[in-house]
Amino acid sequence: MGGSDRLREYRGKRDFGRTREPEGRPGTEGERPRFVVQIHDASTLHFDFRLQVDDVLKSWSVPKGPSADPQDKRLAVPTEDHPLEYEEFEGVIPRGEYGGGTVIVGDHGTYEPLSHDRRGRPVDFAASLERGHATFRLSGAKLRGEYALTRFRGQGDNAWLLVKAGRGRGRGGTPDPRRARSARSGRTLAQVAADEGG
Repeated sequence: MGGSDRLREYRGKRDFGRTREPEGRPGTEGERPRFVVQIHDASTLHFDFRLQVDDVLKSWSVPKGPSADPQDKRLAVPTEDHPLEYEEFEGVIPRGEYGGGTVIVGDHGTYEPLSHDRRGRPVDFAASLERGHATFRLSGAKLRGEYALTRFRGQGDNAWLLVKAGRGRGRGGTPDPRRARSARSGRTLAQVAADEGG
């Protein structure tokens, strides 16, 4: 399925005459796939975790945000695929629009797929997500190291866990989203809202 079809749900939820979110254009894949964590102050304050898979960003809403602590198991609920240029999006989505509220880039960078079969052979990353378990190594400004996304049953396939690999307690956990500064502009949610008249 091409990127255009994969973005049908994304485009159908938005009025691009009102929101500055990117409409989506054909993506180009770089040497290393990208990831982004956006802090989104909408009807509820949450984090959006997005991984580039082929020519779109596969996306999950993570209420408590990714954690650097291996003991933290974070609920991650899949949302619609987003265009690759959404990695750069920061601003205010107008009230009344889908996801209305302020968005900042909490972290971004590249990731390395690590999924293997039982014999240790690499597995296509999109296929590993389809099967419900994928491992990857993040190289971001804040998040670094190996993580896993695992779908768990009983929730209509709409619930995943995002966990950092390793043992013991990690350092840092999840930043306070209201005090966190954008990895892109250095601004907080409140500063972005004020700058854009939100």
